[in-house]
Amino acid sequence: MSTEELSRLETSFNKVVEMLLAKKLSSEHFTVKLNCERSQFTRFNHAKVRQTGRVADGSVQLTLMDNQRSCYQEFPFTGDSEIDWRIAYGVLQELREELPLLPEDIYLVLPSGNNTSREVNTGKLLDADLVTETILLPVSELDFTGIYASGIVIKGYADSCGQKHWFVTNTFTLDYSIFSPEEQAVKGFFAGSQWNNEAYITKIEDAKKQLELLARPAKKLERGQYKTYFAPAAVADLLSMMSWSAVSEADIQQGNSSLASLWRSEKQLSPHFSLKENFQRGLVPRFNELGEMAAPELPVIAKGILANTLINSRTAKEYGKIPNGADGSESLRSPEICPGNLAFEDILSRLGTGLYVSNLHYLNWSDLPNGRITGMTRYACFWVEDGEIVAPIENLRFDETLYQFWGGKLIDLTNFQEFIPEVGTYESRHLGGCVVPGILVDDFTYTL
Repeated sequence: MSTEELSRLETSFNKVVEMLLAKKLSSEHFTVKLNCERSQFTRFNHAKVRQTGRVADGSVQLTLMDNQRSCYQEFPFTGDSEIDWRIAYGVLQELREELPLLPEDIYLVLPSGNNTSREVNTGKLLDADLVTETILLPVSELDFTGIYASGIVIKGYADSCGQKHWFVTNTFTLDYSIFSPEEQAVKGFFAGSQWNNEAYITKIEDAKKQLELLARPAKKLERGQYKTYFAPAAVADLLSMMSWSAVSEADIQQGNSSLASLWRSEKQLSPHFSLKENFQRGLVPRFNELGEMAAPELPVIAKGILANTLINSRTAKEYGKIPNGADGSESLRSPEICPGNLAFEDILSRLGTGLYVSNLHYLNWSDLPNGRITGMTRYACFWVEDGEIVAPIENLRFDETLYQFWGGKLIDLTNFQEFIPEVGTYESRHLGGCVVPGILVDDFTYTL
């Protein structure tokens, strides 16, 4: 996207906000949220391009609040200021008609404060004409499948109090799988704001080595407890559960949190385990749906002890708490698990005999009050004996509590971290991801 087009989009958004400020009634409050992108998508199958194209998309969500009621409507954002402000004015009038028909919301939070921010993160991505050649050349002889998404994503916010935020990021993600003739697969991610071809080739070379190991006869394991190394992608899967009935203050108050025992100080996790929200990497906006700014860093679990839950203003109003800039769902937006001391070259020797797990899937809570998670192993998981990979394994289901694998059974975390990106593209490109190390766990429970 050119600088001129980016400026045109910002100008159009500002004009919508100016019109709403001029037209609102004295008793009314509003918020305006913009989601906009200029993206390239290329899908691959069998190391060939199956679909490619560019998307220019944008939408605005206008929420109107008055007399302890609220309603919202979403409408297209064209970037043409004359079109956009007229559509927005029509939507404002429709919301005024709807609002009196709705019930009161006793915990409605009105926008307040004077936060403003403007963050533009630049990147150096692949030229559109070079995407196919660059990505497919190292995998031309492989059964390579995946999707490459790149370009600019814009998040904007404004409200009736005069708060305004503008966030721009220019990134790419490549979510891929490489299949063996035996229909085994190695899954990988490559993402960032600067394309590094050497790093990409290194990723593919590592995948080729794993494919060679997958060609060996698979080993069937009996259910039981096994010492296990979880690679960063698998750790990211486990971490994702923390955004679902765990770190939310509302879930704590309503008795729906897997961390209730940690919150009551009845249990604690390993002193080696620390989790925080870290917005300093610029992966996602710091502002939430009410324009409130989260702290650059917020410790969530510090050395095994619950330091903070995520609290939005609605939860704070309902339960008498102090908000800390959490979003509406009180989920992790830019999480980071702190590293440990395990070096990459020592992973297999420290594992000794056990499982090397690259990926997980189908995760769910099996016993929420006790923090017990069930799921399955997936791509490129191996049986290790005496510090050497012996064979791939058949898929295993696990059932284990976070109070064990992040608690008493946690041996160590790696001294390196990986960025595991959000790669979703439903409705729009998803931003962010998590920064996590690998973890070594003793006696992890596999049920079948």
